[in-house]
Amino acid sequence: RIAGQSLISRLLIMLTVTRFRLTLLAVTLALTACSKSPAPGGGQPGGGFGGPGGPGGSPPAVITGTMQTRPFGVVIEAVGTALAKESVEVTSKSTNTITAIRFIEGQRVAAGAVLVEFDRAQTAAALAEAEANLLESRNQFNRGRDLSVTQALSKAQLDQLETAVKTGEARVAAAKARLADTVIRAPFAGRTGFRRVSLGGLVNPGSVITTLDDTSIIKLEFSVSQTYLNDLQPGLAVEAVAEGLGERVFGGKISAIDSRVDPVTRSVTVRAELPNTNGDIKPGLFMKVRVRGAEKPTLMIPEEALVPEQGRTYVFVVEGGEAKRREVRIGGREPGSVAITSGLAGNETLVVEGMQRIRDGARVTATARS
Repeated sequence: RIAGQSLISRLLIMLTVTRFRLTLLAVTLALTACSKSPAPGGGQPGGGFGGPGGPGGSPPAVITGTMQTRPFGVVIEAVGTALAKESVEVTSKSTNTITAIRFIEGQRVAAGAVLVEFDRAQTAAALAEAEANLLESRNQFNRGRDLSVTQALSKAQLDQLETAVKTGEARVAAAKARLADTVIRAPFAGRTGFRRVSLGGLVNPGSVITTLDDTSIIKLEFSVSQTYLNDLQPGLAVEAVAEGLGERVFGGKISAIDSRVDPVTRSVTVRAELPNTNGDIKPGLFMKVRVRGAEKPTLMIPEEALVPEQGRTYVFVVEGGEAKRREVRIGGREPGSVAITSGLAGNETLVVEGMQRIRDGARVTATARS
């Protein structure tokens, strides 16, 4: 009985192995048949699934547009600070007591108008003394000159008398200057600021009495990157707006460009002048500036043709039925168009639609935009 059971077990094992081999053979034959069957799309491997412009499918269709060269000025945007045409802090030259204040805070004054008067008693007395000494020196010089004719007075003594006259004249001039300093006048026409002193107060040299600003014209200073140096020149129109003044746009022109570029920021300071007849713009105001650079012939292409990638900008052109990728540099923008400064000659066939379906060197079917 034991021998019969062993025989049956061996037969079952052999049957199982045979079935496994038959199954493996069938799977192998099926795979071989599949690999030899013709592929869809004309019997070529990968037909219809060969990727954009691949050898296994028809070239993808793209739309091409035109480019043109026309005058264009790059638009520069910046922020700046408004400054008065003329601005000064009114101060005293000497220590003195204020005897009169002739201005009102915020008042417009003419050039030469009296702003403050100081005590002039001591300086007036000093002037009178200097004038009396000068008169005496002149009289002595005149008598000495008459005596020198008869040689009763030597030439050296006459020279001393003449020197005394000149010294007296200098002292009189100095006394008159000190007397003039007791009256402070407006150096130019403008608007006064807050009064910082009081009547009867003692002021020292350098003490600020008030401020004076000429705001008939506002000087607007702003910084521009050095990359725009070739686009800037005096006389270019500028537009400026400021928060707090609504949507008003103040027009002006560039008056000067600094002769140096900041070595840290690599920017240059530009100054523009804005008419301010009504005084709406206050010195120190923060303003946004917009400048259109000098117009020059520039290659312009449709904005949708650009392909940005890893910080660079590319376009596709069609040459001999193939798409060629070109790196370009942008020089400015306007609605719908981009200025190109390098990378294109201007006579290429530019792809404006379908860039996502092509790659560099791929065959394409180009259709001009209607």
